[in-house]
Order: sequence, then C-alpha cells, then structure tokens
Amino acid sequence: MRGPHNILRLIRTGATMERTGAMGLIMEAMEAPPLVRGTMRCLAWPFQWLGYKGDPSMPPAVRALTALGPAYIKFGQILSTRPDLVGAELAQELRVLQDQLPPFSTEIAKRGVAQELGAPVDSLFDEFSEPVAAASIAQVHKARQRDSGAPVAVKVLRPGIERAFRRDIDAFYFAAGMIEFLSPASRRLRPTDVIAHFEGVVLGELDLRLEASSASEFAANTVGDEGFELPEIIWPLSKRRVMTMGWADGVPLGDNAALDAAGHDREALAARVLSLFLRHALRDGYFHADMHQGNLKVAPSGNIIAYDFGIMGHIDEYTRRVYAEILYGFIKRDYRRVAEVHFEAGYVPPDRDVDEFARALRAVGEPIFGMDASRISMGSLLSYLFEVTERFGMETRTELILLQRTMVVVEGVARSLDPQINIWQVAKPVVENYIRDSLGPRAMATHLTKTAMVLSRFGPRLPQMVEAALMRHSMPSPPPPPRRRRRDLVFAGMAGAVGALGLAGLGWLLF
Repeated sequence: MRGPHNILRLIRTGATMERTGAMGLIMEAMEAPPLVRGTMRCLAWPFQWLGYKGDPSMPPAVRALTALGPAYIKFGQILSTRPDLVGAELAQELRVLQDQLPPFSTEIAKRGVAQELGAPVDSLFDEFSEPVAAASIAQVHKARQRDSGAPVAVKVLRPGIERAFRRDIDAFYFAAGMIEFLSPASRRLRPTDVIAHFEGVVLGELDLRLEASSASEFAANTVGDEGFELPEIIWPLSKRRVMTMGWADGVPLGDNAALDAAGHDREALAARVLSLFLRHALRDGYFHADMHQGNLKVAPSGNIIAYDFGIMGHIDEYTRRVYAEILYGFIKRDYRRVAEVHFEAGYVPPDRDVDEFARALRAVGEPIFGMDASRISMGSLLSYLFEVTERFGMETRTELILLQRTMVVVEGVARSLDPQINIWQVAKPVVENYIRDSLGPRAMATHLTKTAMVLSRFGPRLPQMVEAALMRHSMPSPPPPPRRRRRDLVFAGMAGAVGALGLAGLGWLLF
C-alpha cells in the first residue's frame, strides 16, 4: 500500500501544520534558516484547506500533532524533552503529549477489558476509575483488585490504534522511498531501514503481552539497582490489548515544583536518571527506550520509578563495547582511538584515512569540551558527529538508532531537572566501570570460556561441516545467465526512464 496515494497524506501533514499555526512556531523555535522556513510555508500554504482543523482549545503545535495521529505524537514527545532545541515554552506545551491527551470513554475501556480478559470488569475489580493518564497508544485507569484489594494500573489500547499507526507508517515508507530517489546522497542514511526499525518498535508496542514480558525481563536485570524500582506485572490480568501492573505512587518527574515541595534533590535525580540509562544500556544491553518525563515518577523514598515498557532497546555485547569505547574516547579526548574504533567496527569504509578521520573528530569534540557545563550537549555531539561521518561515507547504523534517540531524550530529561548538569562528568564513571569489567583480564577469560563452550557444542559436527564446505568449494560454477537482446535492453531503459520521470514529478509535488 506504499503507493502515490500517500502524497495526499504527506501534503495533509504540512497543510495541518500550516492551518493550525504550528509550522511557523516550530520552525522559529528550532531556528530554521529563513530560506527553509519560507520554502516550507510556501509549499504548505496553498494546501492548508486540506489540513485537519484539530482542537482549537489546544496550543498550535499540540493541536496539529494530536490531529495528525499517534506517529506524529511520538515525534512531539521527543521534542518535549528537548527545551535546548525548541525552547522552554514550546517544550512545556508539548509535555501534555506524554500522558495528558484526550482520553476515550471509560465504558469503551471497560468493554475492551471484559472482552480481552473474558470476564466483566465488576467481577475482576472493586473499583475502576476514569482515565488517569492518556497517551498516543493507550490510556491508564486506576483500579483495585477484587481478590487481593491491591491498587493496580490497568492499561488499555486505544480503539483502532493499529490501523492508525499502519496508515502513518505507510506514508513514512513512501516519503523515505522518495527521499532516496530524489537525493542519492541520503541513501547512506538508509531512510527506509530507519522506518522499518521504527515500524518494528511500534508494532511491538501494540501488543501489551510483549510489553509485560519486557517489564518482567527489565525487572530481573535491574533488581539490584539502588534508587530504582519498577511496578510488578499482574500476569493473570494481562492480555494483548490489556495490561495490569501494580500502582506506582509518586511525583511525576516532569513536575519540578512538586519535586521541590516534596523535598527531592533534583540535581541528584538528574544525575541518577542519566547514569541508570547508561548502566542499563552498557551493562545489560537492554534499556528503557521511552524515558521521557511522562513515564517516570519519584517515589516518597526518593527512588525513580519507571513504567510504560512498550519501547525497549536491545544491543548486542559487541556493539555495547564499540559504543562504550567511542564514548570513553570522547571523554578522554582520545580522538585517535575513537577513529580506530569506527574503522574496527566497519562503521567507516576501510579506504578512508584514519588520521584524517581522527582530526575531524577532534574538531567535533574540542569545541564541546570548551563549553560551559550547562551547554555541553549529547544532542550537539551527535549533530556534529553526523556531519563528520557524512563526509567519510559512514552509513546509518540501525542497531544504534534507538540508543542514540534515547540518549538524547534522557539528556533532555536530566537537563530539565538540572540545567547545569555536566553530561560527561556523570557518564564518565559508568563508562569507565564498563570498560574495566568488559575489557580487563577477567573479561577476556570469560569470553574465551564462552568461545570454548560454543566450539565444544559443534565439535562432533565439525568434520561433516568442513567436508560439506570443501565439496561446495570444489563444485563447478553455474553457467552465466543468457545475454539479453539489445531490443529488450532498449525497452527496459525506456520503461526505467518513464518510471523515473513519473517519480520525479511526484517528488516535486511532495517537496
């Protein structure tokens, strides 16, 4: 379904932004160049009558994103954690997208719960409140279990949410394909692969059984983490469209006034949320990938409580080591080592010059280290690093997309609690501990033991595997395919030219 009909959807996106007044507001907040700002508005203005009207009572940006649908709301949630990019005022406006969206009716939610769990709500819960939080995919009700009397949170998917997400993702695929066609230089960024990665994340978020499983695994990994806790999953009351977990009492992490009133140390909380994320990513390779303020609370004990486990990130052990060495190299300002790690991991083509790449990385890192602590930004580092890697032909690493995005979001959360936080100072001990534990002599012995165990499992089969490989190598190569006649090649070329012209026309309409 990724056809030209998606042009209307993408045009309607721009038209909605223009009609609601969000286009100019977001462009101004992000300090877009005047040429880009004027071009975008000129393209969108003639079509604004196609845009969704939205809720006039909402601020322009919130009004536009909620009208466009859940995938766009996700974009707004990310921006809400980045006051350094969009300004404090717009970031505060977008904060409502995290858990304060318009809810659907409680009666619809009750019918959905009864259908999923196979029993009337009144037979399962003594109480079932009106929605206490509503986000892009689901909403949450506070309830009380009939058998235990314990307070619980019941999460229910929005009606029709699967279809809405598929429609948006369909349009995103079309846009990615057009970008790759119209801008060959963009192909190294692999826009289609990025959308495919996003699609996989979202589809996992639409099955609450997977979210319950993720929460259970995350709890097992973090059971010993000081100052961190997770609500318990109630498995008998969790299905594909309904998930029940223990109720988390606490102050929302995004409410600084309430945190101050409760006597919590915001500077300590900022450092902890950042170090927890790095520890989970590096130590476990499994991290909460949606750590905005709407998914975090502070318990009366001072512990950070995380919930909403629909988006979790996973990175393998080798990639964790690469990521840690890159971070550690920047922290130590060892740009030669950072460059070598990029080459060793295959991130940069081997025909490029490592010394030249190291000098380019120095140009990225040194200005950042010369900044005041309040201005040191992981977002800035990634932005500058993007420019450098583009020059050296580095392709987008889809396995790092979620990690990089979450790093930026977590930094935004930490900076909203403590604008003066020094990102490098907080990250340094976590990265150093990981480097010591994963690259030291004990780690080397562990890796060799694992390798020996794998080889021992395949030991009885090694002779047959070697023999099969030798036989394949000795077999004659298949004959080459028959050459196509010149007439066929001419027709194929004409067809390709017509197709290219058609796509170019569609691209002109789109952009």
